[in-house]
Amino acid sequence: MNHTYKMLKSDIELFTSCIKTVRVYVVQSLGGDLIDIVDYGGVVEKITPEPIKINGSYFFHM
Repeated sequence: MNHTYKMLKSDIELFTSCIKTVRVYVVQSLGGDLIDIVDYGGVVEKITPEPIKINGSYFFHM
């Protein structure tokens, strides 16, 4: 199975994923190309200036 991914960095990318109901993962950058999966997430339910609600849980973004 081939998986592709894109790191969502801007507010417009997060908003677009919310509108399209795309499944997202919550990851933490470890520097360089390394990432750590924090949560296997789900669809973006709500975006506010600070937290984002994904699959019933709130996460803070930068």
